Amino acid sequence: MELDVFVIGGVGIDTIVRVPDLPLPAVETIHVDPVESYVGHTGHGVTLGCHLLGLRAGLADVIGDDDEGDRIRHLYDGLRMPLHVALHPSGTRRSVNLVAPDGRRLALYDARHPAGLRVDPDLWRTNVVRARHVHVSIMDFARDALSDALAADCTVSTDLHDWDGRNDYHKDFATSADIVFVSTSALPDDAVDWIFANGRAEVVVAMSGADGSYLHIRDQATHHIPAVQLPDRPVVDSNGAGDAYVAAFLARQLDGVSWYDAALAGSIAGAWACGSPGTHTDLITAEELAVRSKTIG
Repeated sequence: MELDVFVIGGVGIDTIVRVPDLPLPAVETIHVDPVESYVGHTGHGVTLGCHLLGLRAGLADVIGDDDEGDRIRHLYDGLRMPLHVALHPSGTRRSVNLVAPDGRRLALYDARHPAGLRVDPDLWRTNVVRARHVHVSIMDFARDALSDALAADCTVSTDLHDWDGRNDYHKDFATSADIVFVSTSALPDDAVDWIFANGRAEVVVAMSGADGSYLHIRDQATHHIPAVQLPDRPVVDSNGAGDAYVAAFLARQLDGVSWYDAALAGSIAGAWACGSPGTHTDLITAEELAVRSKTIG
């Protein structure tokens, strides 16, 4: 195997606007801090997080032949991370994230790629068979990669984000992954049971922000992992915290630790990410995770 983690889908440009509060007041003009933009989005966060944790990680996605796409390629070249892209005339995905002083955010996601977009499967096929683990983001085109990932000698994960337990769009991803991450923000009580009953998942991790996360292991009782507090890194921006959690969880799971210890590592990495402004600007390293795990564990 030449890659530890291969991520399919989910890179773009995030523009961060730090606002005085959420929801915004009904006024015509609001003065804010300088607006910044970063290479971001969920697949990039997982890829970069795994890279900083010492894994061989790469990404495949659809981007545009535009300034934003050039910025992404330049970053990956500089970090020497494998990047495989298909170019599409609709351009590189973008989002505007409004961030309140307490770190809460509202993401305005630019789903500019047309519905039903399909790409040449060679974008991912060569690397799927070279990877120990494949993480499939919920991009519509990435749906076609699920069968190739399942046929390869690797484990598969996905992040359903704010799935409501009913939307059919997410179900292919939910039933195809060995490890399923999902937010509790819209999740009904029966959704985790549905994933286990209809899919192959061994574990479902329900992330709940300040309430921590819930570790659901097939045929076992649920474990609640409280949110980690890092006094020297107070919360300033929750952008990318979930992706940091996923990366650390996968890194530790590939090291062979228990599901619980992997979830604890994810909690530490998520808390660390909340301590810096922007998206994926300061993700935790393997060395720092080891130090924090000894202190918290």
